[in-house]
Amino acid sequence: MTRRERMLEDRYLRDSARALVEADVEHVKTDLARKGLAARTLDTVKHGAIDLYEEAVDAAEDNKGALAALVAAVVVWFARNPLLDLFGLGEGDDASEDEAEPAEQ
Repeated sequence: MTRRERMLEDRYLRDSARALVEADVEHVKTDLARKGLAARTLDTVKHGAIDLYEEAVDAAEDNKGALAALVAAVVVWFARNPLLDLFGLGEGDDASEDEAEPAEQ
């Protein structure tokens, strides 16, 4: 292959690559005109949230015992004060009443 033939082949490759890039740019412009950047971002976030939810469901199905223990721990945490009061181990309501009585007398 001569030098001139290589130059022509390189020029054809360059022109073809440029035409592809220009077509891609026009496609992106058309796509952005049809659907704005905000809608595009919202779609991306929505798809990410859906993927995260599906992974969480898969993990929960694989670890049902651990999930049950976690839910029970959260319930006990939020119900800790009534449970402590039920067993008489509250935050010292009785102690504050005992301290208040001598001051009143």
